[in-house]
Amino acid sequence: MTAPARVLGLSAFYHDSAAALVHGDIVAAAQEERFSRVKHDDRFPRHALDYCLRAGGIAAADLDYVAFYEKPLLKFDRLLETYLAFAPSGLSSFLAAMPSWLKTKLHHPREIRRALGRDFRGQLLFTRHHEAHAASAFFPSPFDEAAVLTLDGVGEWDTATIGVGRGNRLELLRTLHFPHSLGLLYSAVTYFTGFKVNSGEYKLMGLAPYGEPRFVDALLAKVVDLKDDGSFALNMEYFNYCQGLTMTSDAFARLVGSPRREPEALLTQRDMDLAASVQAVTEEIVLRMARHARALTGLRHLCLAGGVALNCVANGKLLRAGIFDDLWVQPAAGDAGGALGAALFTHYHLLGSERAPRGRDAMRGAWLGPEFSRDEIGAFLRERDVPHRTFADEAELLREVATEIARGAAVGWFDGRMEYGPRALGARSILADARDPAMQSRLNLQIKQRESFRPFAPVVLRERAAEFFELDRESPYMLLVAPVRAERRAVLTEAQRAEMRDPDLRKRVAVPRSDIPAVTHVDCSARVQTVDAERHGRFHRLLVEFERQTGCPVLINTSFNVRGEPPVCTPEDAFRCFRATGLDLLVLGDHVVRKSDLPPLTPAELAQHVAKFELD
Repeated sequence: MTAPARVLGLSAFYHDSAAALVHGDIVAAAQEERFSRVKHDDRFPRHALDYCLRAGGIAAADLDYVAFYEKPLLKFDRLLETYLAFAPSGLSSFLAAMPSWLKTKLHHPREIRRALGRDFRGQLLFTRHHEAHAASAFFPSPFDEAAVLTLDGVGEWDTATIGVGRGNRLELLRTLHFPHSLGLLYSAVTYFTGFKVNSGEYKLMGLAPYGEPRFVDALLAKVVDLKDDGSFALNMEYFNYCQGLTMTSDAFARLVGSPRREPEALLTQRDMDLAASVQAVTEEIVLRMARHARALTGLRHLCLAGGVALNCVANGKLLRAGIFDDLWVQPAAGDAGGALGAALFTHYHLLGSERAPRGRDAMRGAWLGPEFSRDEIGAFLRERDVPHRTFADEAELLREVATEIARGAAVGWFDGRMEYGPRALGARSILADARDPAMQSRLNLQIKQRESFRPFAPVVLRERAAEFFELDRESPYMLLVAPVRAERRAVLTEAQRAEMRDPDLRKRVAVPRSDIPAVTHVDCSARVQTVDAERHGRFHRLLVEFERQTGCPVLINTSFNVRGEPPVCTPEDAFRCFRATGLDLLVLGDHVVRKSDLPPLTPAELAQHVAKFELD
């Protein structure tokens, strides 16, 4: 069957996004939050949709198909059945959820047609949630055939699937159903340790190495009935997400011996141990499911998607377990990637388009968002009367930036197309020197304005990665955690070992654990991003220049935002974030702004900036 030229994919409900395909090529993809500046914006992704059409040179009349990433009526059926099963205890949750469903979520065909206007004459399609996840994992992968594993909270009914992709076909072979969900188990512990569900899970993952997994036996004995094939059943006595407004029940607090931590309260060893325990259980479930997928499909490669696939610690352990020869993880693995998955499922599986893997994934480095020209950025800076320097020679620009980083500067780096997915990959990044033992605390507290225990990721030249990390392949999307090589690690003194046991996490963080201490977590691991000349261009050349000056091919790379704010999208977003934080240098394409050239913010200006962001 001949495929249509243009397909638009959409996702909504929490991680709203849009993605566009032209002749099967991924031409654009972006999340609504980046445009609206509302973190995890759950409104219809009108701005992301408009951007994708513009970037692809597509008018609404040109679209052959618009695909949505799940079936709203089937999801609504699950909600009603769940509320009825737990009635009358689920009444408060039912009353809280119904207004948004009755007003908008049941009417997505109407919302989509309204957003596209009368010129749209194409068809609307609705894939299943995990079909979209699986498609986002397999079809852009470099593999001609692969097993596919999807894990998240819940779509319509499914919470995990094992499938197989071959050529342009995708088949789901096994499913796990709600309420038994690895994603919801992890979110429940996220909630219990005082973090925000659907955004705090990565904090829990970062907290886990500070603890001991002393609750694993209790979780596996009473909470999670885990089978050899990775399937499991949750004991719903310990949870409240089916019928209540909280994730866990009083029984969970009794199990761990203390009540839920209040948000922003001091983290205790109990919280750290619980984080370590649920992380260990998660890894075991992922490993068992992967072994079953290998046995079921007989295939050598694995593709991953769904929110749990963003657990890069589990991904790293899965890779090192050697169950599969190689794995590929969708960089927008959460629900935001469902927009792309819906479009890809339509293009390949439903319409029979030919698929020819090219030996490298089709995600274009995940740089699929908006970009701004040299002239557009220059016009913005002149309009705001911002003192800046414009470089005509890229080599001179890179020498200047590398020199400032080596001197201790924290740099806001804004270049090219914005990333799709949650990771900063060198387009909207904050960069700093990984060798500086004080930089982790400085970035967390003075710039990112977030918890001191949070680790930072290293970005390293692909050709030098194996000299620093136990990693034998590329990791361009920052989705694999690997150990720092033993010869890079520091030999700790007795005093430092004592500090590593101190209840104050700030003291533990301050202990240098390797010769790249700012990106070495307390367990001597790191969430690695590798960069290469072909995929990363100027970003790769910056690391080459930094290595030329310092002998070190590693930098800190973290997202360009502060706590409670989405990563920056436009030059204006970047300048505002730079202006109100402790960043020293702002690089906007070919233009450089120094903080020392700007007048300090007035107290009123600073208060106005801080007031815009709700703590996550």
